[in-house]
Amino acid sequence: MKNKNQHTILKTENLSIGYASKKSKTIVASNINIELQQGELVGLIGGNGIGKSTLLKTLTRVQKPLNGSIFINNNALAKFEALELAKAMSLVLTEQISSKNLSVIELVALGRQPYTNWVGNLSKNDKNIINKALQQTNIEGLKSKKCFELSDGQLQKAMIARALAQDTNLIILDEPTTHLDMYHKAYVLKLLQKLAKETNKTILFSSHEVDLAIQLCDKLIVMTNNNVVTDTPCNLIKKGVFNTLFPKNLISFDEKTGRFRVNK
Repeated sequence: MKNKNQHTILKTENLSIGYASKKSKTIVASNINIELQQGELVGLIGGNGIGKSTLLKTLTRVQKPLNGSIFINNNALAKFEALELAKAMSLVLTEQISSKNLSVIELVALGRQPYTNWVGNLSKNDKNIINKALQQTNIEGLKSKKCFELSDGQLQKAMIARALAQDTNLIILDEPTTHLDMYHKAYVLKLLQKLAKETNKTILFSSHEVDLAIQLCDKLIVMTNNNVVTDTPCNLIKKGVFNTLFPKNLISFDEKTGRFRVNK
């Protein structure tokens, strides 16, 4: 059971997300009120085109909210300086890294940039944190390999290690299981579950792997056409929220097994 006194890492109040121009606004979702606690693994799920990426872009300040507020560690996101934000939140995006000629340890070391001096020299403490991140993601044996030599699964673990090396309370991942086979999808999400428990970091990820997210996450953020709901998987099942995710004539949710099934 979660400690009621746990620190709130990410919170939104009456958040509206979407796109604005000089002439009009396009609202993707509104009245979003979420609260993520320290040490939680949280999955963001919903159908294609529902607005998951828009929500993540707003939470990470890539785009501005249309309305409402976002807080990280009880401080308004809008007021963070860039360097302060890099020490509070780390990102793992779906875009390919710019240089795959980097070795794995060089990639992971990039996570220390918010803390190094202007020359970029790594201290003993920086190196210890980098090595610990390699150990936590089980890629010590890959540290000398170039990123272009890695499989998609190995590269994803290296990107997660870089986020760990950044040493933030909050890690946000945009569809970390894209391009992976079923084994590696499960492996990566199990790794995230393990890291949330062991490091006490809050880890938020978006995913199409709804069945896995239901099984592994402490909390889910579910986006539908009507609203955005946040709760534990068990409570969401009791509320029948998963029955609204997909067209009922095609896919239904079996509350007994906690899984989706294709209707014949």
